[in-house]
Amino acid sequence: MRTIVVSILLAASAAVTAALVVSFDLFRPYRDTIPLLVGTLVLWVLFAAAVIALRKVQGRAVVVLVLAGSVVLGGAAMAGPPNTSTDSARYAWDGIVQNAGISPYAFVPADERLDSLRPDWLFPAPVGDAAEPGCAGERIETVDRDTGPPLCSALNRTTVPTIYPPAAEIYFAGVRAVVGADAGYWPLQVTGLLLCVGISGMLLLGLHRRGLDQRHAALWAWCPLVATEGITNSHVDLLGVAFVLAAVFWISSAKYVRGGILLGVAIGVKLIPAIAAPALLARQGWKVMAAAVVTFALLYVPYVLATGIGVLGYLPGYLTEEGYEDGSRFALVSLIAPGSSAIVVAAMFLAGLAAVTIWKTDPERPWLGQLLMIGGTLLVLSPRYPWYALLLLPFIALSGRWEWLAIPLALTVRLLVPSLTVTRVSLTIALVVIVVVSVRRAGPGALDRWRSLGRRRGGPEPVSVRSGER
Repeated sequence: MRTIVVSILLAASAAVTAALVVSFDLFRPYRDTIPLLVGTLVLWVLFAAAVIALRKVQGRAVVVLVLAGSVVLGGAAMAGPPNTSTDSARYAWDGIVQNAGISPYAFVPADERLDSLRPDWLFPAPVGDAAEPGCAGERIETVDRDTGPPLCSALNRTTVPTIYPPAAEIYFAGVRAVVGADAGYWPLQVTGLLLCVGISGMLLLGLHRRGLDQRHAALWAWCPLVATEGITNSHVDLLGVAFVLAAVFWISSAKYVRGGILLGVAIGVKLIPAIAAPALLARQGWKVMAAAVVTFALLYVPYVLATGIGVLGYLPGYLTEEGYEDGSRFALVSLIAPGSSAIVVAAMFLAGLAAVTIWKTDPERPWLGQLLMIGGTLLVLSPRYPWYALLLLPFIALSGRWEWLAIPLALTVRLLVPSLTVTRVSLTIALVVIVVVSVRRAGPGALDRWRSLGRRRGGPEPVSVRSGER
């Protein structure tokens, strides 16, 4: 009966996911904010109910349900094209350009020298009469040119170079090499599904080998953020998550160089996985860092040879655009440090988080340290893109600390309701939930146990960060 209840809840989640993907998006002139927000909240309620119902399921049924749910929800997420982001269009274009033998950092997508490479689904022809041609379509932006008709583009930021690091670019080129330039959005959705299910399998295996509860893998496999942003919108963050998780398992098993290599690849996918590094440096950290830095540098070598300093792409401009240069993007920090002083305060917070993470993390079970570092960084930086929180989810699963799910939910609300007040309220609620539940979870005497963690390396009684018990 419990298995049936979980199955019904997952089927309902899949149906709602497919309905949202097919029916609503943020690209219309009047954004489908309300239905997307309501539908998203329904998905999170169903997700919570399914996880609670799974608590009474035992044995192999847990593995079957977790994997089946990952597949079913992922398949439902492929019911339509991306509905909250156009990033995957840029992924496809970068892959097309590379397979034509051109560095993705060398030209902006609007460059006329690339006209022969343009597929119609990414660059539809202008419509209207010859005197006043225009662009039609809710995903299409108009890019004016010096001569001739405008360029109609499904990409965002068509007039700036790519921002993505080399490992991501290799991934984009690999996908397009298999399916060709004319395939639409579905190839990256398929690879996103494979990555999601693969990460679910990695979590199940890792939890089993470490004697942890395999049911916690559902906190990743069934999370609405994974289906919507990992598969529907095909964010490359999933690839970084896969490499980071593999690195964690290697390094926690004393395979420092191998784990460092995987960490370097993860950072080469998207720079954000660098915040997972501090928790991996508590033991033999120099080996991990050396392997990661060398790997990251080697990934850049062919692109630097082809493009030179242009490999930085639009990264500096992106940071300015997002408000990190003047501090306006730090939603919570700016409450206590307005203006550019928010940058200094945010840097101090992050440095403190990194120091505490390195000092307190148990090298054999680093996921609590990563939970603190990654979750804390997301609260400090408060990005407007919820898919950045995909990196947090595997460590919520490994630790079983469900309260940290409040962060990806708050960031999802921020995307759908782009209001500073709403953002501050949702992130504050997330912070309160995490603090209250964590204090209750710790129980009486938590402060004494926390202080004892610093003595674990030299003292006679080892302490586990996971349980906080001697």
